[in-house]
Amino acid sequence: MALAAATTLTGTAFAADSDVSVFDWAGYEDPGFHPAYVEKHGDSPSFSFFGDEDEAFEKLRAGFKADLAHPCSQNIVKWRDAGLLQPLDTSRIEAWNDILPGLKNMKDLMTDAEGKAWFLPFEWGNTLVVYRTDKVQEADIQSLKAFMDPKFEGRVSIPDNVDDAYALAALATGFTDWTKMTDADWDKASAFLREVHKNVRLYWLDNTELSQAMAGGEVDLAWAWAETPTTLMADGVPVAMKRDTDEGLSTWVCGYVHLKDAPGNVDKTYDFLNALMKPDVGTYLVSDWGYGHSNSKSMEAADPEKLSEFGYDDIDKFIDKTLFSNPLPAETKAKLIAEFERIKAGY
Repeated sequence: MALAAATTLTGTAFAADSDVSVFDWAGYEDPGFHPAYVEKHGDSPSFSFFGDEDEAFEKLRAGFKADLAHPCSQNIVKWRDAGLLQPLDTSRIEAWNDILPGLKNMKDLMTDAEGKAWFLPFEWGNTLVVYRTDKVQEADIQSLKAFMDPKFEGRVSIPDNVDDAYALAALATGFTDWTKMTDADWDKASAFLREVHKNVRLYWLDNTELSQAMAGGEVDLAWAWAETPTTLMADGVPVAMKRDTDEGLSTWVCGYVHLKDAPGNVDKTYDFLNALMKPDVGTYLVSDWGYGHSNSKSMEAADPEKLSEFGYDDIDKFIDKTLFSNPLPAETKAKLIAEFERIKAGY
């Protein structure tokens, strides 16, 4: 798969067309996401990578320069309020009016209260239970509390990412809206993660790392992006997703922002954004990565069997018992970051 060659070194540059620089998750330099850009300009943009959005945020605040970056729903307001972004010129985004209505209607996602545009959604999907079908009985993982079951000691992996980790913990402790959690509720979520830590073999940073661990038999049960089972099943690894746990799953939307004081070519920057939104890119995103695409025309053109497999054919069912990654107050996020570091260190 395309991700097999992706670097896991954060900050490492993937040099190509220096007129546009993209600060991104490893793997999204895949030319399959922007063939129209390559066709027009002869090469991909230049890419640099981050391990998670908190790392990216701090690096940008420290002065790192790029034209575009790839944050997710829970961080758009934080990045905007920190002055890291400039508004998007939607007249230059060809598919702006074709974006799924459900995404357009989300508060403080694509636009602010005044209607100014800041965020172009690209992909959306789940973080959910993924397991080795040859080693784990489905009946044993009906609840997310399975992640702290001693029978899975040394066989578990969860993301090295505070947002995904606490989405799991919030769901497991009874919440599908983490914006309503009190300090006491967050303490319960942290206690859950401390129990899970006893079983963790690996805190994964990207799909390649987790996929290799599951394919190699190191990890049997994971909290993972839908991309992981998609790539593993294509390679014949006996894995499956479990979408119907008692407590549910996490949902997110990620996409691209135009960074303030972007140094590159503005025309090429919008060429790249338009390339991302092409329907053929969307069908590739669904079939090879297991994610939904923000362009409604892409979803109409995608393989119906794939849409059904990932639940994208029934939006009401898709969002049932789902925790959506909404923005959290800055002080809450800072507390969770510090607490998660203590948990991973065994405290």
